[in-house]
Amino acid sequence: MRGQDVGTRLGAAEVGAGLGERATLVQFSSAFCQPCRATRRTLAEVAGMVDGVAHVEIDAEAHLDLVRTLRIERTPTVLVLDGDGAVVRRAAGQPRKADVIAALGAAVRD
Repeated sequence: MRGQDVGTRLGAAEVGAGLGERATLVQFSSAFCQPCRATRRTLAEVAGMVDGVAHVEIDAEAHLDLVRTLRIERTPTVLVLDGDGAVVRRAAGQPRKADVIAALGAAVRD
C-alpha cells in the first residue's frame, strides 16, 4: 500500500456511511470482480480486529463522480483513512492482510 492522495479528505457523505472513530478502510468494488470478494473478507476481518476501525465498500459503477475525483482506475482499490477522513494509504488490487494491518498503523492514532 502506497501513500498517495495526501491531503484528500473524505467524509460520511462521500463514502455513504459513517467513518470509523480511529480509521476507515474504504473499498471500491465492482459487481463481477472476483478479487473484490476476497478483499471484502480481508478488510472486514481486519476491521473487526481493531477497535474503532470501519470497513466501507463502495460500488464503483454507482459512484462514477467519486471514482473520477479519486482517480480510481481498477477494482478493488482500497483507501485507508485516518480518524479525520484523510487518505493516508492507497492500494490497487487485492491487498494482503499483513499489508492492510501495516497501513492501519499509519492511520490509527491512540
